[in-house]
Amino acid sequence: MRDVWERRVRSCTYLLVVLGSGLVTLVMLPLTLVVALTIPIGGLGFVLFPRWMGLVGRWAAWHQGWASRFLGVPVPRVPGQEASGFRELWTRPSTRRALVWMPPAAFAGTGLGLVGLLALGAVLTALQLPFWWAFPEDGGLHLLWVPVDDWGTALVSAAVHLAAGAALGLWAVRPAAGAHARMTLQLLAPTEAELLSARVDELKRTRADVVDAHGAELRRIERDLHDGTQARLVAIAMQLGVAREAVEEDPAVAVLLRKAHEGAEEAMAELREVIQGIYPPILADRGLSGALAALAARTTVPTRLDVGELGALPVAAETAAYFVVTESVTNAVKHSGAGEIAVRLERTGGVLRVTVRDDGSGGVDEERGSGMRGLRRRVAALDGTVRVDSPAGGPTVIDVEMPCGS
Repeated sequence: MRDVWERRVRSCTYLLVVLGSGLVTLVMLPLTLVVALTIPIGGLGFVLFPRWMGLVGRWAAWHQGWASRFLGVPVPRVPGQEASGFRELWTRPSTRRALVWMPPAAFAGTGLGLVGLLALGAVLTALQLPFWWAFPEDGGLHLLWVPVDDWGTALVSAAVHLAAGAALGLWAVRPAAGAHARMTLQLLAPTEAELLSARVDELKRTRADVVDAHGAELRRIERDLHDGTQARLVAIAMQLGVAREAVEEDPAVAVLLRKAHEGAEEAMAELREVIQGIYPPILADRGLSGALAALAARTTVPTRLDVGELGALPVAAETAAYFVVTESVTNAVKHSGAGEIAVRLERTGGVLRVTVRDDGSGGVDEERGSGMRGLRRRVAALDGTVRVDSPAGGPTVIDVEMPCGS
């Protein structure tokens, strides 16, 4: 029984708050219309409307949270709903939801809130009736124009008001509060499409964070291998070379040292290939533009390089772009018989575009080798796309787009 009355008191409190907020919303309704009507007047509305709708949005969000806490239902949040301009604010779904929510919140909120006020008023009136004798005789205490001037009338009226308050509390207050809370959540709830879009955006951000962390870890591994393991192998190879020259008179030992020396050099060559595959050191030394310029300079086929303003690129995007150009140029040199290769890099907003074109024989078969498949996997890991246009007889155009931050 105690829990029942606690829930009723909580519902009554909710309705009293709703009554007050409904009256405020009732005042905000015509003000919203006035602000909207100022839009064509000298552009004043383009300044007032975003500020006013920002206030309305926060007011609606507070009601959504209040209703959510009352029902114990979590509210799905859609991040990235902030808008700075008029057009962006007007096209935002949450703005339209707030505008649709305002009339029901004003009228239904005020009406349902009166249920809580009536229940509370009935109980408070019943509590003051036993003190009828304390009221002045000339004014007296009246209930529905009936004077309360004796104990009989006072006790009967108190009993009636207590019964009315109890009836409202037991059978009307909680359903009214629940109806208002559910209406609020339904009117302000984001659509499934918005939730899905927000989830996709969140996954993109988390994947970008993972890719960046992975790129940073690869750079650390590359530095450790380059500065640590490779340096020690070089020192071992040098020591073996010195020892090999010192024991030329002992053929058996010389053969063993020669094999050890050659093994160390082979290990260094393999290690350099591993380092090159993890994170090319030339990227750390010269950056993407410098690394591609060096690649174009040492390519046997004339290669024209056009690099736009790229700005600061994430490590993963920079590495992927370098490998895209390297693989594409290598394929053109080896297989196409091209006389010229053109490489272009440009950045538009948060998208990096890499285009490699050669005037060779075309007819690229992606299934024949692993290079293009590896290139596609590397770009796909960044949510990028690869388009290959290589008709028989050429030319071959490889066009890659990948996100690179904003």
